[in-house]
Amino acid sequence: MLQSIQYSLDVIQDEARHLVQRGIVSRNQPIYTLCQFIPPRDWVCIEGELERCNFLLRDRIGDLMGREEWEND
Repeated sequence: MLQSIQYSLDVIQDEARHLVQRGIVSRNQPIYTLCQFIPPRDWVCIEGELERCNFLLRDRIGDLMGREEWEND
């Protein structure tokens, strides 16, 4: 029996932040850019969670990440 991994919005946001911090993706790129870094079988679950939370794949990654806090402010 295959187990389905649950992807909460928090997990997706953390992964997006990690990729942005490493310079792999930009905050200005569309959310669908993230699919390049996630296995296709998992992307289906992520896409469903994003849709459930009213995110469109064409929205910016920065919108998905939400408000960020800066340590040097």
